[in-house]
Amino acid sequence: MALADRSLEGRVALVTGGTRGIGRAIAETYAGAGAAVCVVARKQPELDATVGALTGLGARATAWRGSAGDPDVVEAAVAHCVTELGALDILVNNAATNPYLGPTIDLPGSALEKVLAVNVAGPVRWIQAAWRVWMADHGGVVINVASIGGLRTSPGIGIYNVSKAALLHLTRQFAGELAPGVRVNAIAPGLVRTDMARALWEPNEEAANRMQPLGRIGEPDDVAQAALFLASDASSWMTGETIVLDGGTLVR
Repeated sequence: MALADRSLEGRVALVTGGTRGIGRAIAETYAGAGAAVCVVARKQPELDATVGALTGLGARATAWRGSAGDPDVVEAAVAHCVTELGALDILVNNAATNPYLGPTIDLPGSALEKVLAVNVAGPVRWIQAAWRVWMADHGGVVINVASIGGLRTSPGIGIYNVSKAALLHLTRQFAGELAPGVRVNAIAPGLVRTDMARALWEPNEEAANRMQPLGRIGEPDDVAQAALFLASDASSWMTGETIVLDGGTLVR
């Protein structure tokens, strides 16, 4: 495969949850591959730092502050991206939330509403806005960052897993509806060293590593490299699919 197949030169990407962990790694990887990048997140200092890092890599970069689950933020951020960077060729639905840890039967209504707003309704709205503003006429790529939790049950994070299962099905649904102009694929990571997953690996990282057939938990860059493949021409005959990146967790 030619290295040029993975170039994103001349393309514009929008990454939700783009200032930390997996989202930040994807944004930086895209910038390094030649893309201009718009990042969306809730905290202005993190947005400023991320834009600075992306411009330091030689990329054009901009940001929009707000929650990925807020419909007004979705519309404003997509418009900002196209106005500032001239296009929206790649959309990465990475932002997610998990405000509740415990039995799903005891799930508070407020946590249910937040998870569904950010993890399910959010990606639907981002895809709709990207389609209306740019992709319907110009084509593009959508990448949904899900989880292996969407493929199995797990104690304590049931509603999060349900939301990720929904995102995987939405990936297939939109892939069928938006083809051939827009490709839609997903990534389902296992345990990755991020702040969001800190409670799952930090208390005993050695044990967490031993549980993985490949001997370690994931790093954000592991996911970013898959996101680069899906965004690039290297995956031009691929849509409606999910890449599982879990160090082998699901084979046990």
